[in-house]
Amino acid sequence: MDTVFKGEHLLPGSIGQFFIVLAFGSALLSFISYFFATTTADKADNWWLRLGRIGYWLNTFSIIGMGVCLFNILYSHYFEYHYAWSYTSRTLPSYYIVSGFWNGQEGGFLLWMFWEAVLGNILIWKAKSWEKPVMTTLALSQVVLGTMILGLQIGSMHIGSSPFLLLRNAMEAPIFQNPNYLDFIKDGKGMNPSLQNYWMIIHPPVLFLGIASLVIPFAYAVAGLWVRRFKEWVVPAIPYALFGCMVLGTGVIMGAFWAYESLNFGGFWAWDPVENASIFPWLFLVAGVHVLIVFKNTGHSYFTATFLTLMSFVLVWYSSFLARSGVLGETSVHAFTDLGLFWQLVAGLSIFFVITVYLLVTRWKEMPITKKDEETYSREFWMFVGAVFLCLSCFHLIIVTSVPVWNAMFGTKLAPPTEPVKHYNVIQASFAVVIALLSGFTQFLKYKKTDVQRFFISTVIYLIFSALITALVVYVTGIYKLHLVFVLLMFCSIYSVVANAKILADALKGSFKLAGSAVGHIGFGLILVGALIAAGARSVVSINNTGERYNEEFAKDEDPRENILLYKNEPVKMGQYTVTFTGDTIEGAQHLFNINYQRVEGNKVTEQFVLRPNVIQSQGGMSSSPDTKHYLFHDLYTHITMTNVISSEQANPDADQHGPADDDKKYDAPIAHEIAVGDTMRYRDGIIVLKGLNKSAKIQSIPLTDKDVAVGAQLEITTNGRKYNSEPVYLIKGKSVFDFGKKLEDAGLKLRFTKILPEKGKVEITVYQQKESEKKYIVMKALSFPYINFLWAGTIIMVLGFLMSIFRRNKEVKAV
Repeated sequence: MDTVFKGEHLLPGSIGQFFIVLAFGSALLSFISYFFATTTADKADNWWLRLGRIGYWLNTFSIIGMGVCLFNILYSHYFEYHYAWSYTSRTLPSYYIVSGFWNGQEGGFLLWMFWEAVLGNILIWKAKSWEKPVMTTLALSQVVLGTMILGLQIGSMHIGSSPFLLLRNAMEAPIFQNPNYLDFIKDGKGMNPSLQNYWMIIHPPVLFLGIASLVIPFAYAVAGLWVRRFKEWVVPAIPYALFGCMVLGTGVIMGAFWAYESLNFGGFWAWDPVENASIFPWLFLVAGVHVLIVFKNTGHSYFTATFLTLMSFVLVWYSSFLARSGVLGETSVHAFTDLGLFWQLVAGLSIFFVITVYLLVTRWKEMPITKKDEETYSREFWMFVGAVFLCLSCFHLIIVTSVPVWNAMFGTKLAPPTEPVKHYNVIQASFAVVIALLSGFTQFLKYKKTDVQRFFISTVIYLIFSALITALVVYVTGIYKLHLVFVLLMFCSIYSVVANAKILADALKGSFKLAGSAVGHIGFGLILVGALIAAGARSVVSINNTGERYNEEFAKDEDPRENILLYKNEPVKMGQYTVTFTGDTIEGAQHLFNINYQRVEGNKVTEQFVLRPNVIQSQGGMSSSPDTKHYLFHDLYTHITMTNVISSEQANPDADQHGPADDDKKYDAPIAHEIAVGDTMRYRDGIIVLKGLNKSAKIQSIPLTDKDVAVGAQLEITTNGRKYNSEPVYLIKGKSVFDFGKKLEDAGLKLRFTKILPEKGKVEITVYQQKESEKKYIVMKALSFPYINFLWAGTIIMVLGFLMSIFRRNKEVKAV
């Protein structure tokens, strides 16, 4: 007899699973219908076309239905579902529950499907004569994505992983033998604190929109080869390719900003394998867009343009395989664990790779190939060279990032670079030197033929001007101390900005259609300039001049000279700031440490702010998320590298927090002081003054009679420039004497009023001072990232350039 489980909300999951099956079936119907609509020559193709549209609309409706069901489960905290239990909790603010939607793999696939559904409906509306072959590919993509979340089990084989899987079906535990198991599951595991950042609300939707958009230029290229309209697909594909470059690039930069603000990479890019994988398709598509434009204007490089466009989407699937198959689990902090989708991801990648190879091979002899070589002084020649270097850059990233894949395939034991940041920085900067240089001087070239003399004059003038600016920049920022390739890259990046600024100025005078390209290249140049200065000229603010080494384990991962020790409420001078660790706060899953920064000139505080880095402590060690103060020309980046402060959740829940027995162990041996009102007691970290005696003291929960005596010692404590007040109480009740001490955690003191000495006109105050080893402390590292706003501003400018280019190319589509 089946167990009846109480309290489960099965309806939203059942409806959601129905929508999953419906989405897969309708996508399959749409794919088959569009395929026959494309290949059928008689009037029946109109019937197939209508059926294809109905299938795609039904697929869109189903995806929206899935999303509504999943969000209802997350928002309602139905922890009987594995997805809700794994990625949310009751303490999460509602806006983070939104990001919990795509926190797991299943939600990511659903988001990908949603954007493809939106884009497909736009194509149904706008593609016109291209609708049938293009939508065939989009529907196929929806079929493949649909299999990833089907959640079917046939024997021992799993097909997809459903977001509506019940917790009791996802794991085995004795608790699930109890029909009332939900009574014991009060909350979910919650969200990784590093993901609790506003960038994680907007970064994944933008990134997945970029990923989904790459299917459109792929679909146009497939359609052009399939129906033998070899040249016609290029013009309508260019705006969509530009859109994909813009959105995917923006999503990647948003991810860099998230890493900068939430992950302790010590910066915005750590060359993590999943980070690398995210830019594979972007690099190929940027190269593809440039070669598509070359072909449109000159008829050259058709095969290259088509190959790059097709491979950019194949690389989307390869990147997804790397991030989602578990193959990078030991080399990346971003990679998902394997949900049993390894071979499904391989199959998805293989489908689109086989389509690419098949069409390129079978249509090879029919492709429009120009036999005449490009002129050396033509724009198309050097744009082609630039595309080649973009691909070489990507090829290097693929080879090194895929080391775990090569090991799995060939049984080798290759190791990734021991210093990945240094390895990637030097090699990728070398490629970027050529790319940045070409993005500058190609703007002075014309298609097909260029006035060589005029080109050289313009190029030399702006090269000299850029060299002067570069000399100033590398001197001021100290870039010259780094590898020579970084100096060269700075020069080429500045040259790209300057040369394209000249083109933009000319465009504003009349040739406005060239403005988008110039603006985009200016943005790209500024991104390189900002990244170079911020990463290459960053400086350590938290210089440790005490000689403190902390411990051997710490020194293995961190340089003690770059980390300062802060005891709670004890200010320390750090560069131009005075910093004070003022305490810690628990906010949901976050354990925030409050660090007060002050800048003092003379006796005047000219600036004050608080940074709150987050710390996660577990048996595996400690991970820290930084907090950053943003200035116009630099950022102050702060994170915790060691602490003895643990959150209440990590403390022993059975320990008596107020019991005197174990509490006294935290203090040095007590010292008794006999003092009168107005007298001062000195202790290691400050002074204590008896300001007065309160003869009407009250004690909570203890009723007092007229015969009882309760006296409070009114004490003022001054330590580390701060004042505190405390009032321990001395009580005579009946024939018994009691004293009620007071603890001052922030001052590291416990104070007891232990005697009244009327014959001396004094009282006895016993002072317990916290042991040095028990004092709360943090070790922190602070970095300055100069001129990093060039990077973020460059991103905005590059996006604006893409937008301008999209509008220009879209007008060309309408004109055809």
